[in-house]
Amino acid sequence: MKQNISQRQRVKQFIVTVLNGISLGIVITLIPSALVSQLVLLCPDNVLAKDISFMTTLIQSTLPLVAGFAVGQLFKLSTIDAGAIALATFVSSGVVMKTPTGMVINGTGVILNIVLVVLLATALTRLTTTIFGHFKMLLQPLFVVIVAGGLGLMTLMPLRLVQTLMGTAVAAATHLTPVLMGAVLGAVFAFLVVSPLSSVGIAMAINLSGVGSGAANAGIVVASFTLAAMGARVNPIGATLAHFIGSPKIQMANMLMKPKLFIPTTIGAAIMGMVASILSIKGTPFSAGFGFSGLIGPLTAYTYSDKTLSAGIQIILVFVILPGVLAFALKWLFIDKLHHIQPDDLKLTLQ
Repeated sequence: MKQNISQRQRVKQFIVTVLNGISLGIVITLIPSALVSQLVLLCPDNVLAKDISFMTTLIQSTLPLVAGFAVGQLFKLSTIDAGAIALATFVSSGVVMKTPTGMVINGTGVILNIVLVVLLATALTRLTTTIFGHFKMLLQPLFVVIVAGGLGLMTLMPLRLVQTLMGTAVAAATHLTPVLMGAVLGAVFAFLVVSPLSSVGIAMAINLSGVGSGAANAGIVVASFTLAAMGARVNPIGATLAHFIGSPKIQMANMLMKPKLFIPTTIGAAIMGMVASILSIKGTPFSAGFGFSGLIGPLTAYTYSDKTLSAGIQIILVFVILPGVLAFALKWLFIDKLHHIQPDDLKLTLQ
């Protein structure tokens, strides 16, 4: 019995470490773009701004590589092992698409497939780390790429379809009454943004725009603020800010292993989704999945507002003041009052 418990604990720790490595990859590759995403809009003719934007956009497509390598580092594997995991993840992530004239690199890949392939590649690498002996440098990367990467190519389309079907289900919420639609979309996108699914990809797939996009953005913002506030005691200031300046997906491992964390974020997101709908906060399919990241959500909302002082105040309320108030209220309720959640539940082990 104890042996079974120990085995389950090892499997759980293995999964947590993989998810933490992927989260680290997300932080490294997506936050630079989030920090400078509005640079070109502010300086459209500046050559340096365009070059910086090009670099940070290209960085996003290295997510599978960096995530795979980060997982290898967290497991303290050799450079060859970590590189093999990174290569297997990259070739099966969906970042690279074949065309009649060559290949095109675009996007960050299908994150659900990235998680699956990293799990497979890491397990395979650990099982075969010594099997090739002196030929490891020659054979280990090729073996892991062909087996784990090959399986990943087989699962890529089905898992991309899962994301599409999820988008179809989310699209049904747009037919609800405005206030109820806001609550549902806010809660759903607060879930998506910390899940292995792509909130941006789903928003683009269903062409979520207008008030629906604004509600989705508001839900993501309050989820980001809430997770940052609840984990502020145990996380450094940089990691705390990364929740909303970058992406709350850095909490993916904690959220998936401790589902109770979804309770406060869902409550806050539903409330803010309703508020955003009532105030007619708008957005685009592209901005819907970002929230506060890179100021994409609030700046897009301002672009589609009537540019009055009242509209500006409403945007500040929805994207800054009310999410902050709700975040600390939910922190007080779930951590200080009910003790349902502990700050350590949100501790990031990213290195």
